[in-house]
Amino acid sequence: MSERSVSRQRQGKRWYTVLAPEQFDRAELGETIAEEPNQVVGRTVETTLGELTDDQSQNNTKLKFKITDVGSDSAYTEFVEHELARDYLRSLVRRGASKVDAVLTVRTTDDYRVRLQPVAFTTKKADRSQEQAIRSVMTDIVQEAASDRTFEGLVDSVVEGRLSSAIYGEAKTIYPLRRVEVQKLSLEARPEEVAAEEETAVDVDEEDVAVESDE
Repeated sequence: MSERSVSRQRQGKRWYTVLAPEQFDRAELGETIAEEPNQVVGRTVETTLGELTDDQSQNNTKLKFKITDVGSDSAYTEFVEHELARDYLRSLVRRGASKVDAVLTVRTTDDYRVRLQPVAFTTKKADRSQEQAIRSVMTDIVQEAASDRTFEGLVDSVVEGRLSSAIYGEAKTIYPLRRVEVQKLSLEARPEEVAAEEETAVDVDEEDVAVESDE
């Protein structure tokens, strides 16, 4: 056997146990294999809330995590996405009723940029003004929630159903609702990425001002 083959065999591959963030009690998400630790960073792992909590009724909620750090035999993750299963969302739609949704981008108190998609299902068909009013309530409550919470706190409020309950409680006074959900929450940018974007935007603005003053 050549020295090169022996070297490759010695190097081998290692299994890493993928762990959820502390927010999810460092639950095991599975395993991943790689020759080098840096090959593991950036990989994503999907699971369901039901698998994390051992509650099968929550299997309609999908969670996605991204590996950000690697130890000797463990890979550590950050939360990046919460999404309801399409089959579950389709089961909530009723003929002769309204589905009111919104897509909102917000910023948390610790400068994470997050996109949320709340959705409300009415008992019967609502008119356009009622749908607009429900959507306005969604917008106000989501923006207020983000302005009062860290990224982790906002994720908790979605995963635990508190945000959807708050929307339901206020929006049902506009028109009778059957259910409110947050169909998707996704991490768009971390604080350092937000800061870099803002710095770039400021640099561009200053260049524009300089050009205008030269004229």
